[in-house]
Formats: sequence, structure tokens, C-alpha cells
Amino acid sequence: MSIPYTPDADAAIRRVFVRGLTVLARLGVYPHEEVAPQRLILDIELAVVDEYAPDGIGPDKLARVVDYAEVVASARRIVADGHTRLVETLAERIAVAALQDPRVLSARVTAAKPDILHDAVSVGVTVERRRL
Repeated sequence: MSIPYTPDADAAIRRVFVRGLTVLARLGVYPHEEVAPQRLILDIELAVVDEYAPDGIGPDKLARVVDYAEVVASARRIVADGHTRLVETLAERIAVAALQDPRVLSARVTAAKPDILHDAVSVGVTVERRRL
């Protein structure tokens, strides 16, 4: 089943996102990457259950929504948890962590390494994980 990342009132799905989260990560397989942290830019998109769709307005309470500050805090904790060899592994860990909230149906994480190739803006990966 494909879950859209655009809001879909009929399917009761909202989109929660974090764009351009810049962190320093101990990341990489090459010896020079193991010496010092490098800049990593994260984009996180979540397809989330919207229980008040298609035409309602929920209570103006933080507890009823996925808190993007918590999404960011989780990503920062994962990044800070030591050296990861593959950017793919790091992105997968962040996506799977987002699925711990039962309202999150799927998570898409892009992890970009902007300082790797002098003739490219960035290199990286996008992964998606979804609730089964």
C-alpha cells in the first residue's frame, strides 16, 4: 500500500515535515570520515493520521498531533549515538524511530552530505519506512 506524503483529507492523512535540519554526524566508511564529524542535512517527512479529517478541526492541544520538536530531538539523539558507517543506516534508524508514534503511518528521511564532493551540492540517500 502506498501512503501519500501530500495531505489527503479523504484518507485522513496529514503531512508533518522537518526540512534542512543540519547536524554534525560521525559518519562514513573512509578513514578521514572516522576522524571528525561532518555536516549532514536531514529532511524528514511523515504521513500521519489526521483523525479530524476530512472536515473537522481538532482541539488546539499539542498532545493530539505529532510534535515536530520531538521528531527533531529523536533524530539528534540517533545522530549523536556514536559513529555510523553508512548514511543509509542512519536514515533508516531515524525513519524507524518516527514509526514508534502509532499515528505515524510512514516516514521518509533524506540524509544529505554537502561537503563530500567539490563539484556536487550534496550526496546522500532517501529512505522510506512504513507501518505494516
